[in-house]
Amino acid sequence: MRRKYTYPILIILVTIGFYYFENYQGDGVQIFPSDDSEDVNELSFFYLPTSTTSVIVSHTNYSLSYAESHEQAEWVAYELKKDDISRNEFKRPFFEEDKKIRSVSADWRNYKNSGYDKGHLCPAADREFSFDAFKETFLTSNISPQNHEFNAGIWNRLEQKVRYWAKQYDGVYVVTGGVLRDGLASIGYEGVSVPKHFYKIILDTNLEEPKIIAFLIPHKATDAPFEQFVVSVDTLEKLTGIDFFPKLEDDLEHRLEASSNKNGWKF
Repeated sequence: MRRKYTYPILIILVTIGFYYFENYQGDGVQIFPSDDSEDVNELSFFYLPTSTTSVIVSHTNYSLSYAESHEQAEWVAYELKKDDISRNEFKRPFFEEDKKIRSVSADWRNYKNSGYDKGHLCPAADREFSFDAFKETFLTSNISPQNHEFNAGIWNRLEQKVRYWAKQYDGVYVVTGGVLRDGLASIGYEGVSVPKHFYKIILDTNLEEPKIIAFLIPHKATDAPFEQFVVSVDTLEKLTGIDFFPKLEDDLEHRLEASSNKNGWKF
């Protein structure tokens, strides 16, 4: 009788073992790979930041670290290549929950009548080279509540400048998100946090000496040029607890992340 149950139990244990091997990649970080993982650029994985939540989700065209307590990503990271920049009049799809997140990302209805836009972190305009890539940006794990004047104003201008830099420098790597911390106001029945600041980091690796520029922008309407909000990556790491470029060679990482120099970036 014992043997009757031994083999099914072994099969279950082996299956569980494979699941954890496939989905947990060191440091307790849970990584859900893309269904089309062979299409994900290796560069994008090399430059992934650390996760304070231990939940990293890799989609075909961007990766993110999801913060369940805030019902949004703490960062979204992706490569924006020169050839990615295109204009297509795709029909705007509906927002959908991200099924790759075990707890499932926030329902879009949290935003209804909230007074806030569904602000993309990886912009839809950065992924207009195909409809599938465009549609992927409409997962609710890729959005955060944004004041409309902020979203359509300084944040939109910065996104346009990033696309300009991607063309000028033959591609850049982007990390972006809201600064998430305890005590933030929230919207909806799931309590989606409303960040007080948003950040964006742009890395250009196409030179012998890579360069970085980072922005920390208050979440409010402003006519100020976004150049006024340049900060060091070190500043963002202290605010967020995230190590943004852990795989860079240490000396290079320290040198780049300590700088808030705008030199080399065409404004």
